[in-house]
Amino acid sequence: MGTGTVLSGRVRKDLSEISNKTNSNGNIPVTKSIASSPENRSKSRKKIQRRSKKAVISPVQKLFETCNKVFADGKSGIVPSQENIEMLRAVLDKIKPEDVDVSPNMPYFRSKSVGDRSPIVTYLHIYKCHKFSMGIFCLPPSGVIPLHNHPEMTVFSKLLFGTMHIKSYDWVADSPQPSSDTRLAKVKVDSEFTAPCDTSILYPADGGNMHCFTAKTACAVLDVLGPPYSDPAGRHCTYYFDYPFSRFSVDGVAVAEEEKERYEWLKEREEEPEDLTVMAMMYSGPTIKE
Repeated sequence: MGTGTVLSGRVRKDLSEISNKTNSNGNIPVTKSIASSPENRSKSRKKIQRRSKKAVISPVQKLFETCNKVFADGKSGIVPSQENIEMLRAVLDKIKPEDVDVSPNMPYFRSKSVGDRSPIVTYLHIYKCHKFSMGIFCLPPSGVIPLHNHPEMTVFSKLLFGTMHIKSYDWVADSPQPSSDTRLAKVKVDSEFTAPCDTSILYPADGGNMHCFTAKTACAVLDVLGPPYSDPAGRHCTYYFDYPFSRFSVDGVAVAEEEKERYEWLKEREEEPEDLTVMAMMYSGPTIKE
């Protein structure tokens, strides 16, 4: 997505100036080469350098600048306009692993399960402010990010490489509950995705706001959250257990037999999953200029 200055495609101007004056030997015209002047050569080089500096922008810098525009409001529950959503999606769709300096050969993707625990997941922090955050989740094969929510947030997820199973849900509005910590949800997505694929987007109330990731191969996911999690602002990350619809019988809740597989009960976990270990590491890709 970064663009550079391409000199070979430019139409070059003739920098020679032909004088109408004659020399002392007769009527031979005198040619004055402006390009050969050291002063003009210096000016020309500086102009090209200025153009190059202005034109060259890394894909991650473009992503940062686009996020600044899309999440300018920075408030909970505010969904960007459709135009801004498509603008950010287009930027993410073009980002490749090498643009953010990740590859399956990195040690983050070789972690293995120990006993009943899932492999360690690594998070590469790129940027965070009160309006949005950018980071990369690195999952080894069989790595899992358990079912969790994104309260009042719009989230863009770009699978950079690998194959991943994603299961996501949206709440069923105004449905009776078997208990205060258990609600009915409808399955939005239950599929495997292999890079390259389109950027996925979830919204505060739809699009699969609760989701879980399971890596079938080594996977890297570039995540943009707007706004990010914030305990002071009330945007807590909550994890859930999922149960089949038949697990609970609740008055006033009825689903056709053929539809039951598309509905599940989600129960809040009191604590983070014991088998989840996320290790924060330094991001080594192109730097961002604010």
